[in-house]
Amino acid sequence: MDDTTGFDLTTIEDLSVDELAISQRIASELAIRLSQMQAVLSLSAEGCTIPFISRYRKERTENLDEVQVRDCIQKFQSYKNLEERRLEVLKGISALGKLDAFLYENIVRATTLAELEDLWAPFKKKKKTRGMIAQEKGLSPLAELMARAFLEEVIAAAPSFIHRDEEHPELSVESVEDALSGARDILAERLSQDTSMRAYIKDVLLKDGELAVKGIGDEEKREQSTYQMYWDYREPLTTLKHHRVLAVNRGEREGELDVSIEVSDELVEERLLERVCPANAQHKEAVIDGLFRLLLPAVRREIRSDLTESAESHAIEVFSTNLRNLLMQPPLRGTRVLGIDPGIRTGTKCAALDETGKFLDYFVINQETKPEQGKKDVAAAVIKHRLSVIAVGNGTGSHEVQRLVAESISENKLVCRFAVVDEDGASVYSASDLAREEFPALDLTIRGAISIGRRLQDPLSELVKIDPKSIGVGLYQHDVNQKKLANQLDEVVGSVVNQVGVNLNTASYSLLRYVSGINASLARKIVKFRNASGVIRNRSLLKEIPGLGEKTFEQCAGFLKIPESDNELDNTWVHPENYTLALEILPIVKSGGEPQAEKRATLKQKYEVGDITLNDIISELRKPNRDPREDLPPPLMQENVLSFEDLRPGLKVKGKVKNVVDFGAFVDI
Repeated sequence: MDDTTGFDLTTIEDLSVDELAISQRIASELAIRLSQMQAVLSLSAEGCTIPFISRYRKERTENLDEVQVRDCIQKFQSYKNLEERRLEVLKGISALGKLDAFLYENIVRATTLAELEDLWAPFKKKKKTRGMIAQEKGLSPLAELMARAFLEEVIAAAPSFIHRDEEHPELSVESVEDALSGARDILAERLSQDTSMRAYIKDVLLKDGELAVKGIGDEEKREQSTYQMYWDYREPLTTLKHHRVLAVNRGEREGELDVSIEVSDELVEERLLERVCPANAQHKEAVIDGLFRLLLPAVRREIRSDLTESAESHAIEVFSTNLRNLLMQPPLRGTRVLGIDPGIRTGTKCAALDETGKFLDYFVINQETKPEQGKKDVAAAVIKHRLSVIAVGNGTGSHEVQRLVAESISENKLVCRFAVVDEDGASVYSASDLAREEFPALDLTIRGAISIGRRLQDPLSELVKIDPKSIGVGLYQHDVNQKKLANQLDEVVGSVVNQVGVNLNTASYSLLRYVSGINASLARKIVKFRNASGVIRNRSLLKEIPGLGEKTFEQCAGFLKIPESDNELDNTWVHPENYTLALEILPIVKSGGEPQAEKRATLKQKYEVGDITLNDIISELRKPNRDPREDLPPPLMQENVLSFEDLRPGLKVKGKVKNVVDFGAFVDI
C-alpha cells in the first residue's frame, strides 16, 4: 500500500484482518503480555473451554484467571468482527468505483460498527444521495475549490461547470446556482463522513446535550400512564442513569413517550464553525447544511444507540452479579427438609424430602380456614420423617404460613428451624418438561413445593433447572438484548457450576450440561449410561460413554467428582492428566509436610510442569474437593420477626440481600 496516504485501490482486494495487531491491542487494554493473549487464543482454537483454561492451563496462560481468559476471547471476537466489517465496507465501496482517499481514511479511522454502517449506508441505498449525484455531474473540482478558496474565485469558476448532457439529462448542470448547490452537497456529505468531525460533534452533545422526553396524549392519558414521571422530563446526558434510559426506551416502544437528544442549535453550529473555519460563505452554508441535515441526525442516533447499549450492558451485569450470588448460596448438606409452597385458593402444598432431596411424602394445609389442623400436620410430618428444617416459599400467603410454622414449632417443642426461600421460577420449573420427567405422577403444585425444599438443600443443583431469566434477580430484564442476556446468564451458570464442581453420580441432566466440555446431548447420554450401569466408580469409565471422546474427557474430567471411587483423586480437583504426579506428592502431604526444593525441582523436570501446577496440586491434596460456597454465609433461619408489627426500636435482625440495583438493594428480613 502507498506509504504516504495508505490508499491504493489496487491493494484493496488483498487486504486482510491483522489478528496480531488485534491481539497486541487487547493485551495492552487488559495489561497482560502478548504471550498470555496468544496462549488463550491458541487454547480456545484447540477446543478448550474457559473454565478448563483458567483452572488447568495456568502454566500456558501465566496464571490468568477466568475473567481475564473470557475477556481475551470475547474482545478478540468483537474486534475481529469490527475489522472484518471494515474490510467488507472498503471492498464494497471500491467495487462500486466510489472509494477515494478521503473516504478510505475515514473508514480506516472508524472505531465502531455504527460509524462504519453510516459510512456504508449511502452506497447500499438504491436511491443516490445529493452528494453522489453532484459528483456524477463532475462538480467535485468545484467542491475542492469551495473548501479552500476565496468566494470570488469560487463564483468565477462556477460558470465553467455549466453543461448539458444529452444522453443523461439528469446529470446536466443548468446554471451557476445549480453548480454551487451541487458543490455544497458534496462538501456537506463529506462533513458527515468525516469521523473526526463526527467524534467532535458527539462530544459536544454528550457534554451539553439533554435527553428530552414528552408524553404522547392528553392529560387524561397522562393520569393513567405508567410513565407519568417522564411525561415532561429533561436531564443532561452527563447525569443520565442507566435505569432511566431503559425506562424511557420502553415507554417509547409502547407508544407513550417521544424521546429525543436536544442541544442548542446555536451552540453546536458555533462549535463546528470554530473547528472547520469555512473558507467562504458558500463553504459555510455547506457546513451548516451538512451539520443539521446529515451529521446531527447520525450523531443523535449513535448516542441513543450508545446509551441503550451501555444501559443494557449494565443491566445484564447487575443481573449476572445477582445471579452468581444466588447460585453461590451454601447448601444445607445432610438435612431433611419440608418444602412448603404457600397458596390460598387451593391450599398450601407441603413436600417432605430426605437428605439427598428424594421425595418422601406430601400433604396440603389451609392456613386460613384450618390453621390448628395445619399446625398438627406440620408437626406430624416433622416427627414422622425426622425433618430438621422447614423451607417456606415467599409468595402470596407466605407470612401467614410462616406464623403457622413458627407456632407449630413452639407449641409442639419441635427440634426444627424454618427459613424463607425465594420461590421465583418455582412455578416455571413445576410446569416444565423436566419436572414432568422427574415426577410424572405428581401435581405441578407439589413439584413446586419440592423445588422450594431442594433450593434450601442445594440452591445450585435446583436453580440450574430453571431459565435464569425466571429467577427474578434482574433489572429491566425484558428491555435488554435477549440473546446477549441469555448468553451472559448462561456463562454465569456455567462458571458457577464449574467453580463448584458436580457429583457425577447424583448430578441431574440440568447440572451436567453446564460442565466444561459437556453439551445437552452428552449430558443426557451420561445420565442414561449411569442409569444403565449403576454407580460410576472412576473417572476413566467416562470414556465408555458414547460420544465422550478424549478431548471431551480432557475438558470435563476434573470438574466431575466421584465420592464413591476407590481412587481418592477422583473426588478432588486434580486432573487425571496429573494423577501420577499427585500420587507421588500424596504421601508427603498426608504426613503433614510438603516437597522440599530439591524434590520440587525433580518433580517439575520429571512431569514437565511448573510451580503453578505443582502448588495447585499440593493445595488441593491438603483440602480435597473444597467447596468455594463454604466461605459464604449460611441460609438465614427465621426467628419471630414475621411482620412489621413484630419490629420494635433497638431490635437487631439479620436480612438476606435478594437483589442489588442502581437505586438501592432489596433486603428480606
